[in-house]
Amino acid sequence: MTTVATRQPASERLVCASGRILEFERTPLVMGVLNLTPDSFSDGGLWMDPPRALARAEEMVAQGADLLDLGAESTRPGGGVYGTGAQGVPAEEELNRLLPVLEPLRELVSVPLSVDTRKSTVARVALEAGADLINDISCLADPELAVVAAEWGSPLILMHSRGDLASMQRQIHFDDVVEDVIQELGEAADRACDRGVSRDKIVIDPGIGFGKNGPQILELLRRLGELQRLDLPILVGASRKSFIGAITDQPADARLAGSLATIGWAASQGAAMVRVHDVAETVQFLEVWESIDTAGGLQ
Repeated sequence: MTTVATRQPASERLVCASGRILEFERTPLVMGVLNLTPDSFSDGGLWMDPPRALARAEEMVAQGADLLDLGAESTRPGGGVYGTGAQGVPAEEELNRLLPVLEPLRELVSVPLSVDTRKSTVARVALEAGADLINDISCLADPELAVVAAEWGSPLILMHSRGDLASMQRQIHFDDVVEDVIQELGEAADRACDRGVSRDKIVIDPGIGFGKNGPQILELLRRLGELQRLDLPILVGASRKSFIGAITDQPADARLAGSLATIGWAASQGAAMVRVHDVAETVQFLEVWESIDTAGGLQ
């Protein structure tokens, strides 16, 4: 029998740098992915052209995305099924990809815009250009990133990871993957607070596919509800990930069904947000999930 973990985050809302507000409800918010990169694992190169990227962003909002996550540097880890992994890019190149989309997009859509970056220099410019929150997959490898978030009053998503993109898939020893992830995310949240970030601005992400092997990912998902001990909203980004391909023997662009399975499970375990490539399908899935979950008992 599935155990439903009632979500109880530290705050029922997330106030963005711009004053835009994300209200957390029982059903997870949907974060649409917009990769402005040539080498992302799932859709690298599709949205490098700013007009195409803007059209895709507007499409995701029309499909029901609650917020968008713009990434201008691929963070595909190295090792195993990932091969050599993504190559990091200088901050200047990251901004050259990001700003031609972020700046006009801020005028086109009203939903909050997240920027996926590991660099404080990029985060600062992005917030100046209209970004609402920062998504850091490095768990504060650049400590100054927390300082920038604090200065702007920006929410900060902290994703669990170890090492850098090239080495993280070799750092997969855990005594207990769930307990270790909880401890390390808690420590990262404390570091962010020490640098001025308000705790009610922090969101945690267990880092599905980053520095974990397949069995560890499944165990982390199975016990996802335990992360609520940190009393922080939980973001799950499992869309099209390689562990789904390992189970279903499907390429990245054919993993929708498996992605929806993880989203349903994450919803049942109290996730506050899900980060997805397939917005329309996810929104419809969650509408039905919520209708079943909240249905009254009929005799």
